[in-house]
Amino acid sequence: MKKTIATFIAAAGILVAFAETKTDTSAATGAPVKKCPWDSSVSAGLTMTRGNTSTTLFSADFLTKRKTSTDEYMIGLAGAYGEQNSMDTVNNYKVFAQWNHLVTDRFYAYLRADGLRDIIADLDYRLTVGPGAGYYLVKGTNIMLATEAGANFEAQRLGGKDETFATVRLAERFEYKFNDHARLWQNVEVFPQVDKLENYVVNFEIGIEAAISKTFSLKTYLDDTYANRPALGRKKNDVKLVAGVSYKF
Repeated sequence: MKKTIATFIAAAGILVAFAETKTDTSAATGAPVKKCPWDSSVSAGLTMTRGNTSTTLFSADFLTKRKTSTDEYMIGLAGAYGEQNSMDTVNNYKVFAQWNHLVTDRFYAYLRADGLRDIIADLDYRLTVGPGAGYYLVKGTNIMLATEAGANFEAQRLGGKDETFATVRLAERFEYKFNDHARLWQNVEVFPQVDKLENYVVNFEIGIEAAISKTFSLKTYLDDTYANRPALGRKKNDVKLVAGVSYKF
């Protein structure tokens, strides 16, 4: 387990280092090199109730992106913790890293790694890594719609049982910017096991963000994870609605 996590962290570190050192092809022609900085944000939300019931829900996430003329990089971290009357109700953490290499303006090859830990769902860890291909069905200044398909190697410990198997990844990403101050986004992923199609996981997210200053914004999103074969005694669906403040840098 520790070796697997270390491999995942090392892969994410290599991705960041590669993105920092990779030069734009315009440098070879003597043209000015276009600067492509990282676009990063960190968000946090907190909900508390006291009285007949005592509840606490805290969530936080970090996302950073970088785009060049030939490559796109995305790295994200997220976590949520909640309790009611001193009993845990939410306790999960996830991380992902993805590198897209543009073959044409719309078609790209990608490499992606994901990690998830969900204590309430009795999931000690789920790690997936694999290559794939994607295509921008729509690619404009204010709107983006992309589809992706790939193959994954998956390792998990669910309900105290260790498993490794191959999955297929089918995904769709959408974003629409109403203007410079507000945007809507939506993502969905499906991971069926290759030799047991009834064993699959679906991740879905939809949210909206509105700026209140140059660096701060309000963000609300719904995050849903559906596991068709959950751990014994656990439900298939986990949904959370999060509202918080985001800081961009």
